[in-house]
Amino acid sequence: MTATEDLAARPQSLMLSFLGIYLLDRDTAVYSGSIIDVFARVGVSEEAVRSTLSRMATRGLLTRHRRGRRVYFGLTARATEVLSDGYRRIWHTGAVNRDWDGTWTLVAFSLPDNRRSDRHDLRSHLIWAGFGLLQNGLWIAPGVKDAASIVDSLGLAENVTVFTATHAKPTESADLVHKAFDVPAIAARYNEFLTRWDTPDPVPALPDDLARQLVLHHDWLQLVRQDPHLPAEHLAPDWPAIRAEHTFQTLAAKYLPTAGAIARDLMDEITVPASA
Repeated sequence: MTATEDLAARPQSLMLSFLGIYLLDRDTAVYSGSIIDVFARVGVSEEAVRSTLSRMATRGLLTRHRRGRRVYFGLTARATEVLSDGYRRIWHTGAVNRDWDGTWTLVAFSLPDNRRSDRHDLRSHLIWAGFGLLQNGLWIAPGVKDAASIVDSLGLAENVTVFTATHAKPTESADLVHKAFDVPAIAARYNEFLTRWDTPDPVPALPDDLARQLVLHHDWLQLVRQDPHLPAEHLAPDWPAIRAEHTFQTLAAKYLPTAGAIARDLMDEITVPASA
């Protein structure tokens, strides 16, 4: 599968990257036809764009604004929250955890077989938040995590125990890292990013810097959202996230001026009230 075919198969994650770059923190909505024009640059069909916009509006992530025969899409408060989290992960949290203080957040739970759906939802939320499975029913993450909000959102407060701790002998933090997390798989994802982007001509099939900007941000956001932000002191000195983060930041700065100019020419926007 080529790069554009892969993106065409996942238009919603690409849409979130687009919205994060061009609508976050702006009280504007963009014409659906403009979004179709942007996404055509990365091989996403008009039908897929319209379906994605409709689905995201139904899920409460986008608002519709009609001006004559044109429909514009803006962000809801929920979308703003999701996109702000992505922004923090990209530009503030980063890919390399050099400031870990030795603390772990632990989540323990036991749910019977007749609550498999609850168990699946909890596991999915924990993985998304950077937790790894240490042993049956016990999940850990480096640092202090807001596990309470995960548990409360799922209505599982009575079934879950949350606490913070530090390791004690004979347990070593390095052992916890490698027991609870698939470190080789995390490294492989960063190396795949480097193969694609750390080259003289990244993704040559893409037509311009707007397309490259959009795909670059999409690829990087998917990476950092899957990264549990493990302590750098327990990873190899040549941990590929270090070079990958530098590559992302360098290319993001390189594409920004040209991509922004292309986007301004393409995008028909209107001012709308702030999301609520």
